[in-house]
Amino acid sequence: MGMNSLAKSRLVQGHDEAGNGLVWDEALIRRYDLSGPRYTSYPTAVEFTPDFTTADLLAAAERSRVQGGPLSLYTHLPFCARLCYYCACNKEVTRKRDKAMPYVERLLKEATAQARLFGAERQVRQLHWGGGTPTFLPTAAMRELMAGYRDLFNLQSDDARDFSVEIDPREVDDQTLATLWDLGFNRISLGVQDLNLKVQKAVNRIQPLNMTRAVLDEARYLGFRSINLDLIYGLPFQTPESFAETLEQVIEMSPDRLSVFSYAHLPERFFPQTRIRAEDLPSPADKLTILHNTINRLLAAGYEYIGMDHFAKPDDSLAVAQRHGELHRNFQGYTTHSDCDLVSLGVSAIGQTDDAYFQNTSVLADWEQAIDDGRLAVVRGVQLTDDDRIRRWVIGQLICHFRLDRQQFEQTWGRAFDAYFADELRQLAGMENDGLVADDGHALQVQPQGRLLIRAICQLFDHYRKDGAGQRFSRII
Repeated sequence: MGMNSLAKSRLVQGHDEAGNGLVWDEALIRRYDLSGPRYTSYPTAVEFTPDFTTADLLAAAERSRVQGGPLSLYTHLPFCARLCYYCACNKEVTRKRDKAMPYVERLLKEATAQARLFGAERQVRQLHWGGGTPTFLPTAAMRELMAGYRDLFNLQSDDARDFSVEIDPREVDDQTLATLWDLGFNRISLGVQDLNLKVQKAVNRIQPLNMTRAVLDEARYLGFRSINLDLIYGLPFQTPESFAETLEQVIEMSPDRLSVFSYAHLPERFFPQTRIRAEDLPSPADKLTILHNTINRLLAAGYEYIGMDHFAKPDDSLAVAQRHGELHRNFQGYTTHSDCDLVSLGVSAIGQTDDAYFQNTSVLADWEQAIDDGRLAVVRGVQLTDDDRIRRWVIGQLICHFRLDRQQFEQTWGRAFDAYFADELRQLAGMENDGLVADDGHALQVQPQGRLLIRAICQLFDHYRKDGAGQRFSRII
């Protein structure tokens, strides 16, 4: 089924001049910009249940160990010295740096148990410290933690490793970056959000341009590759003009990757956001304009649209992996390591194997007590059914590569795609008619005007969203 004439008539306006295969179609965006998952997992975290027990985790880890293969190691470091009002992350705001070492000691105790469960001999190809603010840790605590990991796990040491850390430039001293480099990290992600002082004051994150630039320049000098900057649109007092100024300053710094996230104002769920006044937020129309202008500017500057909120230079490993059909998505976002089971450490951390997801308690005191008692801290998770695994694969193909090949599906799963997804294909007809998706009988291909709405397309294949439940998620755009 082809596009109707109305859809065709809308495509002329908004096609990016860079020819990046992305079209801004405001009428379609307004129609499909509902709420929906970000699909860092399938099933999504809202489907995790306390019925998933420690025994289930032990069984999943054993299956993973027997299967073998490389590992990804995620550590959640929850401490922040300051409160950013927009933040929805699991965090502990404190100025007491002496909290770091006891937390590290418990992490290593937890890591000892996890290494036994998953297999200490398996190579760790990917390692990530997230937060919170990982650079809250004093350098001695950083060294203690990584030395412990090297004793417990088989950490990859060559240039193919992907060891990344989230950095708050306000929490960087003369030794921080050099220490991280010495410990084996080779990727960093800098939190920026916005460079406009009025916006920064409104969200309680004062971070001058020179501070961010100094950290980025030092990281480049030391040899860090694939430096990412995080931006947020939709914050208080942002205007299309002010955010355009921020974007020009960011482009001048030339990061390898950019993440441009939409701010979701949910003060009823995230208490820090009660300090942000709804009347200070940009209007929905201005927010759309900011995103539209941002996409056009980044494409014109030579960045490629990877998907969702992510952009990368053409020679970045994310862009290369996408071109080669090797891109993957997990709880850290887009990644090149699709073959790694994920071992998770720390409060609220989520891990995964081929057939299970599992999450630690998000209450710091409860996590500490579990580790002190010699217990695993998992409190919920989900065991994947065959249907879950099939649908995860389909959603992964669409959200990473904007394409789903029928023959590849049938070779992978031994099922006929059209028969298995007959209901979904009938629902997809409306999106096909609107020009979001094309179907030539061999493959589903997300069209340029459908790429920004990929979350809406993926929801059609989400068994748990069939009743239209989407109120627990942020808006798609």
